[in-house]
Amino acid sequence: MIKRALPVTREADFSAWYQAVISEADLAEESGVRGCMVIRPWGYGIWERIQRLLDDRIKATGHENCYFPLFIPLSYFEKEAEHVDGFAKEMAVVTHHRLKADGYGRLIPDPDAKLEEPLVVRPTSEMVIGAAFARWVQSWRDLPVLINQWANVVRWEMRTRMFLRTSEFLWQEGHTAHATADEARDETLKMLEVYRDFAEECLGVHVIAGEKPENERFPGAVATYSIEAMMQDGKALQAGTSHFLGTNFASAQNIRFQNAGGEFELCNTTSWGVSTRMIGAVIMVHGDDDGLRVPPMIAPWQVVIVPMLRDVPEDAAIVEYCKSLQAELAKQSALGEPVRALLDLKPAKAATKRWGWVKKGAPIVIEVGGRDMAGGNVTVIRRDRLYREDGKLDSNAVARDTFVAEVSGMLHDVQAKLHVESMNRVKGNIVPADDFAALEAHFADGVKNPGWVDVRWSKPTGPALDKVVERLKALKLTIRNAPMGQTGCDDGACIFTGEPAVERVLIGRAY
Repeated sequence: MIKRALPVTREADFSAWYQAVISEADLAEESGVRGCMVIRPWGYGIWERIQRLLDDRIKATGHENCYFPLFIPLSYFEKEAEHVDGFAKEMAVVTHHRLKADGYGRLIPDPDAKLEEPLVVRPTSEMVIGAAFARWVQSWRDLPVLINQWANVVRWEMRTRMFLRTSEFLWQEGHTAHATADEARDETLKMLEVYRDFAEECLGVHVIAGEKPENERFPGAVATYSIEAMMQDGKALQAGTSHFLGTNFASAQNIRFQNAGGEFELCNTTSWGVSTRMIGAVIMVHGDDDGLRVPPMIAPWQVVIVPMLRDVPEDAAIVEYCKSLQAELAKQSALGEPVRALLDLKPAKAATKRWGWVKKGAPIVIEVGGRDMAGGNVTVIRRDRLYREDGKLDSNAVARDTFVAEVSGMLHDVQAKLHVESMNRVKGNIVPADDFAALEAHFADGVKNPGWVDVRWSKPTGPALDKVVERLKALKLTIRNAPMGQTGCDDGACIFTGEPAVERVLIGRAY
């Protein structure tokens, strides 16, 4: 029987396993403030890789980075009723600008320091950025405006889970303004495709891109699109969204331009974003019962070298051997960048360090002892295939020069393998249902990891949609999205309304 590195398996308790991975892999920890986390160096290193790779893709589409304030006047939100209603229960509000001692050893808000207007701690930036757009845009020559910012946001969540749903989280949010609705829609879909491609190429996470139903739209949007990822327990995770806002926000904030004919028109705007939730997706898509497995493209360190030292004079030679190996690896390229190799010289037993890196999910762990050095070898452990069929650790002695020559292909193989696993999971766990009874039966109590169901959909609205939402809510289900690329729906009726179907949608349980 294989001895696992984590105290709990995915099969026994997926939720507890998820928390164990975060803890054992040193990704994050509780901060002392409810719903807020401390992201530790390995977890933040993964986020930095996500930032760097995605930022390059965003800039390649013509967007520029900028920064807007954390505090937003409440009056900005009040201009767009639907938007403020959608976020009202999640807003953190600053009402005073000073504290004072109360005479009992405590600090309290100074009654004399009440703000004239409350300030909302940024839950999203449409309103403050819209105010800037109204200043920046005067003529058709000023369009399009294409900006992005990397920032933190605060949404006062009642039920929190690290990386997936926290009161404060890190993200990027893109905001654009265009002369026409067609241009804005094209922008919305272009950025959705950027997200889809990034998730699959860099995170190794297979996703389904599609349009959200009316009830799942971003508050104030005309249309919302998402990428949906399937976790190992069959649940869905909304990993990114892109919103076509039409002229709703432009009307509320007077974002107008003078066209070539001298007439004034409202701009069409968009917004789109992904967050540290992507790290949660990586954990639940790629993790195993020994911890995290990090795709090489987003791994802070792709190769970790662990020297096997014994506090003897020969240790110095092993360290020098490892340093020269590290230098050779740094000269190699893999997945379009120099190989990132770390030499772990922390004062701990080699086995302890090895299992620490296994839990962190470093793609390749190299062990070097005196025998390896004498033979000009290294002992290689690949994180994507940790054990042999007999249950023993799959560690192999390889000639050092051979490993250096092959490391690029090895990292590429690890990256590709993780994506294929994710893709096969999604494709193997989506099934059709021709009526509501079949949908209900599929998600019946006791069915473990049920995946998603593909059904016919007539796009009901208003009370008819509300009724559908309530029926699904009773089963703890939601409509994830209507996948892109549909050319119509085969003959048949919507399983909810009985009306002729116009498309198919995916239904599942979600985080």
